[in-house]
Amino acid sequence: MPTAAQSSVREAARAVVPHATTIRHDLHRYPELMFEERRTAGVVVRELAELGIEHISGLAGGTGVLGFLPATASGAKTVALRADMDALPIAEATGKAYASQTQGVMHACGHDGHTAMLLGAARALRSLPERRNNVVFIFQPAEEGGAGGEKMCAEGALDGSRLGTPVDVIYGLHGWPDQEIGTVSTRVGPLLAATDEFDATIRGKGGHAAYPHRCIDPVVVAAHVVTALQTIASRRFDPTDSVVVTVGSIHGGTTYNVIPDSAVLQGTVRTLNEESRGIAEHEVRRIIAEVSAALGAEAGIEWHAGYPCTRNDEGATRRFQRIASAAFGEDRVIEKPTPSMGGEDFSYYGQRVPACFFLLGLRPRGQAAYPGLHTPRFDFNDDAIPMGIEAFVRLATEAV
Repeated sequence: MPTAAQSSVREAARAVVPHATTIRHDLHRYPELMFEERRTAGVVVRELAELGIEHISGLAGGTGVLGFLPATASGAKTVALRADMDALPIAEATGKAYASQTQGVMHACGHDGHTAMLLGAARALRSLPERRNNVVFIFQPAEEGGAGGEKMCAEGALDGSRLGTPVDVIYGLHGWPDQEIGTVSTRVGPLLAATDEFDATIRGKGGHAAYPHRCIDPVVVAAHVVTALQTIASRRFDPTDSVVVTVGSIHGGTTYNVIPDSAVLQGTVRTLNEESRGIAEHEVRRIIAEVSAALGAEAGIEWHAGYPCTRNDEGATRRFQRIASAAFGEDRVIEKPTPSMGGEDFSYYGQRVPACFFLLGLRPRGQAAYPGLHTPRFDFNDDAIPMGIEAFVRLATEAV
């Protein structure tokens, strides 16, 4: 049987669900791309102000918001809770009544749900008569490629220099379409991959397609390069060390009968530790340069370092699992056996303080599949909102 304190937390969390759902639909209707989340940040500021929660705005390029709710007793620890706010440049095809009103932009990754749940948690926490911990609320812009998390950290979101007290532990979540509603999952150590990218320009010698012997065909060279890059994961790394090298774009030439002067490749590299990350970069550069040279071409490479690996602290993660198991049942808390090769800029918070990122199930029970993240048909499942809010509230109230 739940204790009186546990019951009061659940009641407080459930009481705010209708309001949080209304906010979620509003944010979904008016999505904003990274660093453009002005309306979204305005909603966050409005809600925090209404609750009397101390806050500052204008962070991380202008749209980041930081809130602080002190504990009701002295000597408290500080728990941070984080949500991302930005949308994606995708045209929505859900047909929902609250579908995006912004041409070519939608909440295809569920950040509307993340933001609404954190605002719901703030409202629930404000209603509790006793709060054991200080709580820092982090509403960050630009998770979708802009490293808004890194900017929030650089501007004092965790160290107490801008607002509140230094953070002892931080938690964040992501709605997960592959996982059943009513469940949460995570793991100690790497949960999500580092996400680096590269551009490679292969320069050959163009000419008439009928006379390839007079040319150095960069399209053929590019084809050899793409094939050779696949040996990085299969032949340079231990099979138990997950590495992904994907060329997602090839551009070369303009018509049927002309060999172009150059071809351009764009790709991504995903790794789970810094040693592998360095080796993978070295191998990508080496293979592109040396395969091109072997076939008579030259290659120029631009490397774009992306987000680090999202790595969960053991203490923070075991605390999450313990709290979630007590609240929802052990069968609803899943130990994720392997990392995902997707990426997240929550990783920057984990480089500075103990951190745990967890996944919140979105797939309806009895349904084999749910629209995936970053697709036109994705919509955050409102039925997941109560569990997300309650998880946040419990993480903020239980002893650290």
